[in-house]
Amino acid sequence: MALITVSNNALSAITALPASIPTGALTLIKSITASASASISFVDGTDSVVLDDTYSSYVFKFINCHPSTDSVGFGFNGSIDNGSNYNVTKTTTSFDSAHKEDDTDTGFGYGASRDLAQSTADQMFMGGGSNLGADNDQSISGTLTLFNPSSSTFVKHFVGTSNGTEYRDWSWSHHVAGYFNTTSAVNAVIFRMSSGNIDDGIIKLYGVS
Repeated sequence: MALITVSNNALSAITALPASIPTGALTLIKSITASASASISFVDGTDSVVLDDTYSSYVFKFINCHPSTDSVGFGFNGSIDNGSNYNVTKTTTSFDSAHKEDDTDTGFGYGASRDLAQSTADQMFMGGGSNLGADNDQSISGTLTLFNPSSSTFVKHFVGTSNGTEYRDWSWSHHVAGYFNTTSAVNAVIFRMSSGNIDDGIIKLYGVS
């Protein structure tokens, strides 16, 4: 990758960046398609999954994750024991905006029903006052970024954004951020509904170069 300069509307390369400088390129590690699945998990060293110090950060993209039942949430959790338990302590913050399909109402505010304070519960993208529905036009898509999960010194920060179609026909844009409060390596991540199965959807894991 080269640094670029502009002179008299002409582009020219100056020099290549050193290999030690991250480029931000995404490398697809694993893609899993749900089919009436109780959960989708990514465990380091299992089924070609890499979730270690190979990359300094990881990006999960969840695409049209659709529940099997009405009025459920969608969330994630981490593990420090290769998926034996998904119960890492988290502190998080959340806010969202919303717009009803028939244009009769809107909303914006802090997501108190979804923040966590030193909790081992799943962190929800949707849940509480904004739940997913089982209709075919209702699902959730978004991105979760996990930073330096293999660090033995620092807690593990994450940032997530999503948009979901709520069962009462609202579009909800959710934003959540926080940290796994552990200095142990987070080596597995699970995604699941608060109740019932993930009826359909795709979740992809990328490493960030």
